[in-house]
Amino acid sequence: MTFSQNNSYLIRKDLMSRRRMLRGLGVAIVLPALESVQSHVLASGVGSAAATTTTGAPLRMAFMSIPNGVQQKHWFPGEQNGFELNTTMKPLEVVKSEIQVISGLKHENATPGADGAGDHARASATFLTGARARKTAGKDIFVGTSIDQRAAQALGQITRFSSLELSCEPVRNSGGCDSGYACAYQYNLAWSSPTTPVTPESNPKSVFERLWGAGSKDERTKNYALRNETQKSILDFVIEDASRIQSELSASDRRKLDEYLGGVRDIEKRIQAADQFGHVPNPDLDTPPGIPAAFSDHIDLMFDILALAFQTDTTRIATLLLAYDGSNRVFPELGIAEGHHHLTHNQFREELAIKVAAIDKFYVERWGRFLNRLNEMKDVDGNSILHNSMIIFGGAIADGNRHSHDNLPVILAGRGGGAWSTGRYLKAAEQPMSNLFVSMLNHYGIDDKSFGDSTGPLVELT
Repeated sequence: MTFSQNNSYLIRKDLMSRRRMLRGLGVAIVLPALESVQSHVLASGVGSAAATTTTGAPLRMAFMSIPNGVQQKHWFPGEQNGFELNTTMKPLEVVKSEIQVISGLKHENATPGADGAGDHARASATFLTGARARKTAGKDIFVGTSIDQRAAQALGQITRFSSLELSCEPVRNSGGCDSGYACAYQYNLAWSSPTTPVTPESNPKSVFERLWGAGSKDERTKNYALRNETQKSILDFVIEDASRIQSELSASDRRKLDEYLGGVRDIEKRIQAADQFGHVPNPDLDTPPGIPAAFSDHIDLMFDILALAFQTDTTRIATLLLAYDGSNRVFPELGIAEGHHHLTHNQFREELAIKVAAIDKFYVERWGRFLNRLNEMKDVDGNSILHNSMIIFGGAIADGNRHSHDNLPVILAGRGGGAWSTGRYLKAAEQPMSNLFVSMLNHYGIDDKSFGDSTGPLVELT
């Protein structure tokens, strides 16, 4: 694409390009899937051998991690009416038909074995790798390659970003954090190799600039400063082209484009509002600019950015660490002054167990909002983006009071493009959670027979 010398911008003439963007000064806005160009997209052949559904639409894979296990009594569904959501999962009622709650999965490599204490660090390290972390607080960390990175490496660069790593926690990659385990185990979900964590980004502003900025690091810095100086947003630099393209689209696609650009604008406004607070104190450290004061707002921003990244096919693979395992965060939004980790070790007191369940519900509610948004987004094949996804929510600790690692809290959202039944409570036979990962990789077009400590695919899934 060419640009004029005075930094004005031109829209690409090729309406059917799969990688079509609206570009402005140091800005790239990737368009959402549009039905007006559906046949051309599906015939493009990009990623046709993998990471697509049977209709040719993009197939997304994502993983969200929650800390400290769950309050068991309030978690697993009832079966009086076929599939009855328990207290904690009530926020998922609106997307109940698009999820399956899975029991029976375990992570044996998160158990103490001969390593002793450190269940939280082990759980985090094992969650997406299925491997046992070497107990060390030094630089000789070793665990395994995570499922998201295995998929990203197999697929290659079929999207602008092969994967996206996000966190709602400040990242710590050095020193010791949990009973002799390196902090890197506790603060990273994604591992590109057994010795290499893929550091996530926790600042929504930085993620936004990374996804929708263009050029080198210096160019992005300069362009961002210019936008701030002129009080213009990213959309201000592309809105003229956005208006021009409207005339070339169908009525439904014009509405879709309006909704998408409105979503980008909304995220910008929320990031700008967070910036006004500057360094907002929390129990551990000062929050950098771009991170909202309210934890719920921070999570929602990350989820909304991820939703747009999926909608524009910027990436098909993502991880989001909602809170590091072992987190002792307090929840003033819920009227809970005690730390989460502290509460999980006092669940024999019913009044504290109820507070743990309320925190579990808080995380589920934020995730449910994200799922509902994906369910309302139409994909290139006419199905929802949620339909064309497989999204895991859970953790590698079951009961935080006992530090158990069997019968893990796991919810799988999305139908994988129509391959899987949803709206059910799937009681699987006891087996490694890695079996689920083998099934997901195979469905993604990756012919791996094993992963982590797997014994085969999760046959009950299909």
